[in-house]
Formats: sequence, structure tokens, C-alpha cells
Amino acid sequence: MTLRQIKPGNRGFLYVNSHPEGCAAVVDELWQRTPAPTGPAVAAGPVALIIGSSAGYGLAATVAALRTYGMRGLGIAFEAPETERRTASGGWYRTARTAELAGPAGDFAFLNADAFSVAAKEQALDHLAARYGKVDYLVYSVAAPRRTDPVTGEVHHSVIKPLGSAYRAKTLQFDGDTPLVGSLELEPADDGEREATVQVMGGADWKLWIDALADRGLVRHGFHTVALSYVGSDLTAPIYRAGTIGAAKQHLEDTARRLQRDLAPLGGQAHTVVAGAAVTQASTAIPSIALYTSLLRAVLGDDFQSTDRQAAALWQQLTGAVPLQLDQEQRIRLDGWEMDEKVQGAVHERWAAATTDTLAELADTDWFRAQVGRLYGWDVPGTDYDAPARTTVAWPATS
Repeated sequence: MTLRQIKPGNRGFLYVNSHPEGCAAVVDELWQRTPAPTGPAVAAGPVALIIGSSAGYGLAATVAALRTYGMRGLGIAFEAPETERRTASGGWYRTARTAELAGPAGDFAFLNADAFSVAAKEQALDHLAARYGKVDYLVYSVAAPRRTDPVTGEVHHSVIKPLGSAYRAKTLQFDGDTPLVGSLELEPADDGEREATVQVMGGADWKLWIDALADRGLVRHGFHTVALSYVGSDLTAPIYRAGTIGAAKQHLEDTARRLQRDLAPLGGQAHTVVAGAAVTQASTAIPSIALYTSLLRAVLGDDFQSTDRQAAALWQQLTGAVPLQLDQEQRIRLDGWEMDEKVQGAVHERWAAATTDTLAELADTDWFRAQVGRLYGWDVPGTDYDAPARTTVAWPATS
């Protein structure tokens, strides 16, 4: 057992260290908020493969699969272990706690690997084939800065840039504990940067996973796969939906349509899922999203839907408890609460009026900052940050 006195060591939205007890407490809260099963217990639940199971919507989807549906299967995440200088990543500690909670109730393992790699696919499929035979669901929730093409070996790096013209907009910044409204200007991406972002964040790897499952005969009749996406407000569209990330999301949606055709003979389905706004490590890296999300939270208060609430709604649709809620593009929509006209109108008014002087009355920056800290296990009520913490935590065994 290693006990260490640790501090956040953060600079802005980035934290050097994660707190293991705080990360575990976040998972405990998520588990308790997730509905317990209401029907009779089943001998063996469905089999799910969740890629990106350690954070954000992937974590919420994993907890809901385990807590509500008793699913079996495998979660995949790529998390950093503890070193002499730093703690393990927040996702490492969250995964360890998720496995502890799932242990008594189900049969779900976790693999720490680069989901983009051929080796990860082979290891995951070997496990699934040996343990379960076939898979019912695949949830793809991956956000990464780079991807190595498994065929060419080329490393693609994603960028967050507008397309066509420069982007200048308000941003939320913190000078110590003081929130500020600043501005940022980004030059447009070139064709190479756009294509690289599509290669990292588009649907190429998602399709490789589905093809690999199909080649091994692991796709059960009625199989359903989804990939998490986001649309958001027109306030952030120039840097998100109309930017390099948007090009990648469009590729993801085009991939869903191709997969839908490929899976039809097996009675299968493929959709993208448009989730609502959330504070994640990926979203904090996108200019203007922090300010937008803080304003949105101030407008909605407790009606701001958490990732676990949205994950519960998603699984209800995937399992057939309620019909799929599809838009004209055949995307599952979970963001109606965010995109409501009155809500967006109120956010637009606050956005226009937001300055450093007016920020306190227009945006919930305290909530946003606390949410960022929670990604790393900080700012979690009930956690003793003055006491030494056991930072050496084993990754769950994959038998």
C-alpha cells in the first residue's frame, strides 16, 4: 500500500494529479443515481462492449449497463498508471471502483489498451469469444488527440479549428480563482488538418470494430451499435459543428448509415447518438464550450441533465423499453432539454451580455469549475484531501 500526500497541481482546466478516493466517490454517486433493476433478476444479462468506458458518457453508459441491466461484457479504456511523479489518471481510479461495484452482481471485465490498435481488438475479441460467444451491444465513446492508422502506420493528430474562415469568440478563463471572459482567435484548418481530424474522430475505427466482430462471428442477431456524438448550439457551431470536429462528426454519421446497411442482414442497427452538453476532459479543450456550458447551467439549474440521466434514457431505447427517438438524419437524440428554443434563447441573451463584470450573475462558473475538478477526483464532497491517499490501485483483472 502506497500512501501519498497529493495536491491537484492544476493549471486552468488541466490537472497533474488525480485523487483516488475522490474518483471512487464520483463513481459511487453515479452508481447511486442510476436506477436499480425493477424487474425479476435474469440468469445472464445481455453482452455489451463499451469502448471508452472510463469517462464521460462512456462511463455513464457502463454504470447504467451494469447497475440497471446486469450486463456482461467488456469495457475498454486507455488510462495512465501511477508513476513516481504522478498519480494514475482519473479514469484508472474510476475503472477500479466501477469494477468493485460490478463484481458481486455481474460478469464484466475491463481492458486497458489503445482501442485504435489491432492488438486491442484481438485481445478484446478473444475475451468476448471465449467468455460469451456473441455480442448484443457495442457503445463507441472515444475522444483522443491522435490515432495511428493500423494499415499504413501513419499517426494522425486531430486539431480544433474552424473551417473556411478564422474564428473569434468569447471564452471562459480562470486567473487563479477569478473567472474571466476572454477572447480567442483561431485560423482556419487546412485540408490536411481537416482530414487528420476526421481520421482520429470520425467513424473509421468504429467501423473496424464492427468489421472485426462480424469477421469473428460475434455479432448476435438483433445487435445494436451506437457512437456518441454532439451537435450543440449555433453559438459554438463555428468551432464545433462547422469546424474540424464537425467534419469528423459528419463522417461518424455517414459511417452509421453504412453500418446500418451492413448489419441489416443480421437484424442489426447502427446509429449515432446526439448527447447533450457535458463537462468532460474533451469538451474543456474546445474554445467557447466552457463559457457556453456555464451559461447553459445557469439557465437550467437542476434541469441540466447529467450524463447518467442521459445514459439511462439511451439504454431504455437500445433495449426496446421505449421506441428509438430518431431525428430526420436517423440519429438518436438525447439533447432535447438543451436545444429547446426557450433555453437556447435565454443562453443567447446571456452570451451577448457576458463580460467579466457580468459573468457572476449570468453564468454558473463555480459549478463548472467544480465539475472540471471532479473529472480528476477533486472538489468531491466528503473526501478528505488533507489526509494521505492510497494512490497505488490495481487495474481490474481481466480473466
